[in-house]
Amino acid sequence: MEPVVTVGLNGSPESMAAAHWAADEAARRKGTLHLLHAWPMLAPEPIRAASEIDQNYWAKRLVRQAQTEIQEGHPDLRVVGNLAADDAQDALLKAASESDLTVLGSRGLTSAESYFLGSVSMAVVARATRPVALVRPIAREEGSPSAGGSVVVALKLHGPCDDLLSFAFKAAAARGVPLRVVHGRSLPLHAHAPGGVDHDVIEEVTQVAQKRLAEVLRPWRETFPGVEPVDAVRLESPAEAVVRAAERADVLVVGRRKQRPALAPRLGPVAHAALHHVRCPVVVVPHG
Repeated sequence: MEPVVTVGLNGSPESMAAAHWAADEAARRKGTLHLLHAWPMLAPEPIRAASEIDQNYWAKRLVRQAQTEIQEGHPDLRVVGNLAADDAQDALLKAASESDLTVLGSRGLTSAESYFLGSVSMAVVARATRPVALVRPIAREEGSPSAGGSVVVALKLHGPCDDLLSFAFKAAAARGVPLRVVHGRSLPLHAHAPGGVDHDVIEEVTQVAQKRLAEVLRPWRETFPGVEPVDAVRLESPAEAVVRAAERADVLVVGRRKQRPALAPRLGPVAHAALHHVRCPVVVVPHG
């Protein structure tokens, strides 16, 4: 079946930036771009009625203009537009369950805005059963990624990670860039000594993590021989390690556990930090 990339439109610059990024992604996948606008007041199509009395006129115009703009840059890409008679969150979650990737716009991250990504975006990221990408306008304004870019993936070394690594390796292969695999690990308490840190403990922790990382990546190196994975173990908080590693990335891939304890937040600390502080597009991949 042909891959489908869905993008949520709401008329904002953020959603158009997301649409352009999604179009590039759909083109790489040789798939279809699905433009979705949720319009709860969607009315039955009028018969031979003037546009000024068509209750859906502005909603249809928004999708039509986006489709025209996208098609100019991707004349060979199949682009379909759709209005959903539902609220945005429900419409996007339904579309996400039927798409290979769902793309949403994210606001610019100034110091005052970094904790207000939008309730719809956060709800979709936290609840979708398939990958969701958040794209900031700056990703488009700064132009195409420069040569030497990379895909960065944040990797834990416990629990399932096949879905996460599959997405990351495919993304790097499609872009023809290296894959940087980052594992952050806080120093254990016994590594702290009165005069600083115990370097023997640091070396031991690092070697154990690097060995485990190599084991996890071995079958993926064989499956994707054209991708150059560069692994790094960083002895700092996982969230800080990932945010720092993504500074010059084309895209960051992070995971989200599908099943979390009832009282736990739906997004872990790494995904939460990435969505609020990373400038490049962030893809959240549900797994486990």
